[in-house]
Amino acid sequence: MGEIEDGEADNITTDVQGQKCALVCECSAPESVSRKDSLPFLNAVLKNPVCKLYRFPTSDNKWMQIREQMSESILSFHIPKELISLQIKEDLCRNQELKELGELSPHWDNLRKNVLTHCDQMVNMYQDILTELSKETGSSFKSSSSKGEKTLEFVPINLHLQRMHVHSPHLKDALYDVITVGAPAAHFQGFKNGGLRKLLHRFEAERRNTGYQFIYYSPENTAKAREVLSNINQLQPLIATHADLLLNSASQHSPDSLKNSLKMLSEKTELFVHAFKDQLVRSALLALYTARPGGVLKKPPSPKSGTEESISQDPPLPVRRQDSIPHHSDYDEEEWDRVWASVGKSLNCIIAMVDKLIERESGGEGSSASSKDVEKDSSPEDSIITHPKEDWYEQLYPLILTLKDCMGEVVNRAKQSLTFVLLQELAYSLPQCLMLTLRRDIVFSQALAGLVCGFIIKLHTSLYDPGFLEQLHTVGLIVQYEGLLSTYSEEIGMLEDMAVGISDLKKVAFKIIEATSNDVLPVITGRREHYVVEVKVPARMFESLPLQIKEGQLLHVHPVLFNVGINEQQTLAERFGDVSLQESINQENFELLKEYYTVFMEKMPPDYISHFQEQNDLKGLLENLHQNIQAKKRKNVEIMWLAATICRKLNGIRFTCCKSAKDRTSMSVTLEQCSILRDEHQLHKDFFIRALDCMRREGCRIENVLKNIKCRKYAFNMLQLMAFPKYYRPPEGTYGKADT
Repeated sequence: MGEIEDGEADNITTDVQGQKCALVCECSAPESVSRKDSLPFLNAVLKNPVCKLYRFPTSDNKWMQIREQMSESILSFHIPKELISLQIKEDLCRNQELKELGELSPHWDNLRKNVLTHCDQMVNMYQDILTELSKETGSSFKSSSSKGEKTLEFVPINLHLQRMHVHSPHLKDALYDVITVGAPAAHFQGFKNGGLRKLLHRFEAERRNTGYQFIYYSPENTAKAREVLSNINQLQPLIATHADLLLNSASQHSPDSLKNSLKMLSEKTELFVHAFKDQLVRSALLALYTARPGGVLKKPPSPKSGTEESISQDPPLPVRRQDSIPHHSDYDEEEWDRVWASVGKSLNCIIAMVDKLIERESGGEGSSASSKDVEKDSSPEDSIITHPKEDWYEQLYPLILTLKDCMGEVVNRAKQSLTFVLLQELAYSLPQCLMLTLRRDIVFSQALAGLVCGFIIKLHTSLYDPGFLEQLHTVGLIVQYEGLLSTYSEEIGMLEDMAVGISDLKKVAFKIIEATSNDVLPVITGRREHYVVEVKVPARMFESLPLQIKEGQLLHVHPVLFNVGINEQQTLAERFGDVSLQESINQENFELLKEYYTVFMEKMPPDYISHFQEQNDLKGLLENLHQNIQAKKRKNVEIMWLAATICRKLNGIRFTCCKSAKDRTSMSVTLEQCSILRDEHQLHKDFFIRALDCMRREGCRIENVLKNIKCRKYAFNMLQLMAFPKYYRPPEGTYGKADT
């Protein structure tokens, strides 16, 4: 680390036991720990680095050298813009499907018109936000003072990579990364009524108990409806394409090509048919039937069963909220089964015809196994007879046409019925439902931007580690969030937002693809229930990846959140308020962490596990973490230290968050860095406090404060400092009036 000795910057020195020790100097350029072919990949993520160099004594009076680096990420703005574009597209599609729902009775038609009016307004709002964000060209940073700006709601607050590179005399070089970001929360929306965790629970309870005229579907069923609709929209054009390819192979009279085309058509059609096996589609069809003009129920609804009929002599009741759809005497439930099954039968006819054509071409005896299976299930009039000199295309064309017609009928009915399910959620409470969706989108956008940044950096630093790559595609990565929010006043709402936003990251998967141009920024596809982030890597890096990853296997993440409030507001919460939210979050996420550890130990290869166990006492750390969570000790920062240690040992991605990722976050990450130097790299015990003060006074984090509020002072007052746990207080002269 020659920069420490050169004359590019002034050295700040301290006398330790008679020795002169170089503590800090500026570094004009970030350290390159990557190969040259991956530099565009890293530079697409990190911008405006700030670097500091340190030299600290070890316990045996030698020297360790530390490079501290803090960088912004261009993904702070790129990811929200990608996400909002997808959400606009999804909402426009939903609005169109509502319009195509067909004729409804006056009650339902008025509800639909009202829903569409509000939905169109929301789409316009999203489009306006996207337009404003698109003006922020080249931006890579949202300051803490901008957290309440409406046009920047979707952008994460103060997102940075905090990196420490240690070069010690006895151990190999080591990198320690933490992503620092403001807690994902809807600051512009405010926290007067709480955050997402409370708001969603209250909304669902009111939906379930209300007497409003709509049909109740659980959140799971509503999500299932969206999933099936999405699958329909993806599979129908794919099946049509493969059917056309089959006809093209038939016209070329190519047996091999015909077999391959048939295989692809069969796989996609089977997925299509499987999507409609859920009971939800049947109940939704009946619900829609009752909502058509003249579709008045002749029997009162049964609150418990969708198939039992109520026995009553009362006159017909109007449609009211109910937990299930009652049986309707005029509705033929078997009709849907016939329509749905016709797709499978059409496919079987195509398979049989292809088998016969290929058999006749090869002169084989008897039909193939699949043909026999079809013939067993087919009636005599369904049997297919081929003649020697007939054209393959002419034989298959009417069968393909039948398949498309059957599929079109299924799609039309299923789309309308499932769209009717979505109408129920929207119709219940306007605009509250849409505002909750907006809030959840805002919080998720902030969380996703940080996650994508952390994933790409982790991939970059571990790309040539075979064990990490195997872990990545076998069990996925743990993503550990350290929260420093209090459970008092507005920060309760922030924590409730944050908990939901981080939990929603479970529906994100990553896919690594080869970059084919200089544009290496990630691309997002999918919908609200499931997003895929495509991460591009240079060709040489891509070729070194395991086959499973190169073939497009989806890579999953497992987010966990552990929160411990440390400021004076937490003192008030512990003495006069309620800390149950923090306790619940920590307990729930411990179970998730333990579940990941169990899967990790079961699925990773035995040789890796044996080596891993020699290096890490994870089981003991997990038990210790559980004991500390159960202890319910005030401001128990041991929880955060244990969770962070477990995350690092599991090759996970680390996050540290407070309201603005500026003051409390700075105290936490500098303490973590010095603790790592002490525990892992033999930092001299007499130098721990001095090293900690040095990093806080002259390191990257005070620069973070400066770029956020234009002042080199941590926003702490004396009351806050008195409330902080040990080692969380900044050195004299580095703090001032508390920030909002």
